[in-house]
Amino acid sequence: MRATHRPFTTLALALCMFMAALEMTVVSTAMPTVVSDLGGIQSYAWVFTAYMLSSTITVPIYGKLADLYGRKPVLLFGTGLFLVGSLASGLSTSMNMLIAFRILQGVGAGAMQPIALTIIGDIYTLEQRAKVQGAFSAVWGIAGLAGPLTGGLIVKYLTWHWVFFINIPIGVGVMALLIVFFQEELKRKVAAKLDYAGAALLSAGVVALLFGVQGTGRTLLALPVAAVLLAAFVFVELRAPEPVIPMTIFKIPAIAISSMAGALFSAAMFGATTYVPLYVQGVLGGSATMAGGMITPMIVGWPLASLVAGKLMLRTGFRPLIIGGLGLSVVGTGLMALLLKPGASLLVPQLAMGLFGIGMGFTSTALLIAVQTSVGWELRGVATASNMFFRTIGGALGVGLMGGVLVTHLMKDPSVPVSAANELLGPEHGRGLPPAMLETLSGALSTGLAINFWIMCAATVAAFSAGLFFPKVKRVTTPVNMSDVTATH
Repeated sequence: MRATHRPFTTLALALCMFMAALEMTVVSTAMPTVVSDLGGIQSYAWVFTAYMLSSTITVPIYGKLADLYGRKPVLLFGTGLFLVGSLASGLSTSMNMLIAFRILQGVGAGAMQPIALTIIGDIYTLEQRAKVQGAFSAVWGIAGLAGPLTGGLIVKYLTWHWVFFINIPIGVGVMALLIVFFQEELKRKVAAKLDYAGAALLSAGVVALLFGVQGTGRTLLALPVAAVLLAAFVFVELRAPEPVIPMTIFKIPAIAISSMAGALFSAAMFGATTYVPLYVQGVLGGSATMAGGMITPMIVGWPLASLVAGKLMLRTGFRPLIIGGLGLSVVGTGLMALLLKPGASLLVPQLAMGLFGIGMGFTSTALLIAVQTSVGWELRGVATASNMFFRTIGGALGVGLMGGVLVTHLMKDPSVPVSAANELLGPEHGRGLPPAMLETLSGALSTGLAINFWIMCAATVAAFSAGLFFPKVKRVTTPVNMSDVTATH
């Protein structure tokens, strides 16, 4: 067998991570313009939650498949599926089509990040890995910075379709490099069984929960259905030989509290990246570029705070960083809730997002490393994956709940069609609508988003309250590998 060419394989994995990171921010920037073109503002949240949900649920499944059949075929399959979903999303002609293809895109994305990090662990020694994954941290930060700007420029000079088409050349390059330069020897000692029942129950339960939290009337019936399905999932996992999420790890206080706090602050984080740009463009009348720029302070503050947290952790331990970071996040979301009003200066969301990003940089870093320090090597992978799972599910549920709030307010006046709100996001900002209808819709959009900002603030307050109970965990005594942390957000 030919040997793996590590530099080119590493380049392929870095591009793979870049593509996944870019997708998180570039779509947020373009979405108000997408809605003005396709309509369907009532489905706004589903474009994000469908992607997050499908990518999160598939993470543990891809991990098992990679152990059974090797990393290379699983990563190639996931990347290919992601590209097909990207192409189809760019060709969508309705909001329902876009949501369906975002699900497909997310199913592929579920393989990209975890398998790329697994391959790095396979082809580099522990000493070498610190340097290589440091470079991956920089890639993630660059992609986060480039996303809002790239999205704004694409919308301004091309069309929103290219927000998805931009993935195609990068993904094709990734697949070509992996096929040619990455070789692996499958070390299958024991054929582990994939927990199909657990995966199916988890998927169905989370989807039902998502429908329930953002619904009204009959859709609220999804909540008891979700409770039954998730209870059945726990029952199956307690008896499965290879569970998707081992329930025993939640007996460790650091992991249980990290999962709870992570889900809560992720609800606020994904809510902010989804709805702050919408507020800037739909209520404050800013351009797509301005709307995307609101995310930049958070993207800059997050990795910078993570780097500082890594150095402080050895001296202060985890609790001060967790509590202090969550406190800053409360201040950031509190500023959004209190000061983001019609006619507000754009400095308000920029300052709020910057403080929020710094707080999350401290918190997320300390929480994840505390989780990894709380368990031995044999549980570190599953503990890290579970932490990632709860963060993303928290984000998906948070965005879904806020989407339900927004749609409820837009539909309050039956004489005004909710589809007319799409005009608020066009280049004319709804000036073609009758004055009375424009006033009603602008007020409904502003009120719905204002409530969402208070929901974000409540989520960070709840996360801060959970952080106060975080136990004292033994401090790390060796340098922390910061790229593992940055790459999970």
